Amino acid sequence: MTCPETALHGVQAVYEDTDLLVLHKPAGLLCVPGRGPDKHDCLSARAQQRWPGALIVHRLDQATSGLVLMARHIEAQRRLSHAFAERQVAKRYVAVVRGRMQAAGEAAEAHGGWHTIDLPIAADWERRPLRVIDHSAGKPSQTRWRALAWDAAAGTSRVELEPLTGRTHQLRVHLAAMGHAIAGDMLYADPATQALSPRLLLHACSLAFAQPFTGEPLEFHLTADF
Repeated sequence: MTCPETALHGVQAVYEDTDLLVLHKPAGLLCVPGRGPDKHDCLSARAQQRWPGALIVHRLDQATSGLVLMARHIEAQRRLSHAFAERQVAKRYVAVVRGRMQAAGEAAEAHGGWHTIDLPIAADWERRPLRVIDHSAGKPSQTRWRALAWDAAAGTSRVELEPLTGRTHQLRVHLAAMGHAIAGDMLYADPATQALSPRLLLHACSLAFAQPFTGEPLEFHLTADF
């Protein structure tokens, strides 16, 4: 579904109805307030200026751009949060990563080029808020991915990602663990990969779910600006 975008202090409203909002969060903007007066500006605060009572349903990392779903009242938040918990919301991302990331073999071909990263993620307590792959204490974490394009000159791959679980920093941790950290990732990439971009090249490009009160299928797409 596509709808005319309306601007709100640097944030675009891609869609709105009486129950929910789909917003375009720019890279560098928090979803919710952080600690300290310099971190009060965020997506939820800006949304509440126009839609009083708007509530966060899920979050993107500050460095990630793309589609964010918000509820306009508490019952909508409850239903949408339940949909996320039950994996009834389909999310996809696009990223640019270091190196050539390719799907290979008959299994990948049979699934349209999709592969699955299945690596458990745990908090890195000594380096919070970082996360690590931890096979003994980590929570089950799965990410589907497929290669879209290879840029030989830059030495980077453009990939599409579908998180099947919702762990903190999941996409960033999984890709770094595969040896293909995301360009511009200041938390998990090596200096050479960080230097590829002044921002994290990760974008939430697609959301699909049912309207929580009518059941109408809703689907939104937003092209990355990188």
